[in-house]
Amino acid sequence: MHFAIKIRTYFFLVRGLTLPYAYTNIVAIHPFSIPQHISSSFTILAAETSMEVSQSLLPLKDRVAIVTGGSRGIGHAIVNHLQSLGARVAINYASNSTQADLLASELNASCTTDHHPQAVAIKADVSDPEQVKLLFDKTEQEFGSKIHILVNCAGIMDQKYPTLANTAVEDWDMTFNINTKGSFLCCREAARRLTRDGRGRIITISTSLVGSLLPGYAAYVASKAAIESMTKILAKELKGTKITANCVAPGPVATELFFAGKTEETIQRFVDGCPLGRLGEPKDIAGIVGFLASDAGEWTNGQVIRVNGGVVV
Repeated sequence: MHFAIKIRTYFFLVRGLTLPYAYTNIVAIHPFSIPQHISSSFTILAAETSMEVSQSLLPLKDRVAIVTGGSRGIGHAIVNHLQSLGARVAINYASNSTQADLLASELNASCTTDHHPQAVAIKADVSDPEQVKLLFDKTEQEFGSKIHILVNCAGIMDQKYPTLANTAVEDWDMTFNINTKGSFLCCREAARRLTRDGRGRIITISTSLVGSLLPGYAAYVASKAAIESMTKILAKELKGTKITANCVAPGPVATELFFAGKTEETIQRFVDGCPLGRLGEPKDIAGIVGFLASDAGEWTNGQVIRVNGGVVV
């Protein structure tokens, strides 16, 4: 009788606490022996309950996200992280489908929840308003749900790193077309269509170069500074919708885009300039995006968050 009462007590404790924590403490604090026929049943019950509760504890469970530029670099890491938190993700890409399709296949293979996929790869040029609309349309169709989260990660940079005096008009226009116009179009569509139940999140991506103002980045920095201002205004304009808008501004991150066109000496200077003595990794940025996308980030709104290891303070 005494043993049965203990089991009931611990079961309610398990229901009231985070499951892994509760079970760990039962084993550590109460190492009493359990008869084999009861132990087996309890273990099965614990395993089944643990799986059910752990799924329900995923902070982005049943939410749908679009990540533009999601097939490579920081975008790739953000897609992986949002999916690990329970979100279903539309992986937007511009031209090369190979990486986007591979990522979607990997995510779908790792999770068999129901008839809706966990991830889909969707081609769209974010600088084209019609293609942006179709990106949102297809995402809603594929997942059978309204969209909750937009992460604007698509972007380009002139890898010649010219001075302003040597910047070609064509390169300037292309940078603004993808970085600034692309973010504008996606944010505009999201402002019109994201869910208004308190879970709507718009997250744009800027750069900490807006703060450091290094020579050779005039077009890139100008295009990203515009995004920061736009995001702040958008957060105010979304009053009453329960949608938040924030901007994440990474520092130097070890991606293909960062390494392109740089010498080893240049890269080392970036490393030496960081108080933590390294380049950022895509996962460093993904973690902040995951926070902003979750309920925990609800009170963070209209902010530009520098994520750079102290390179720009």
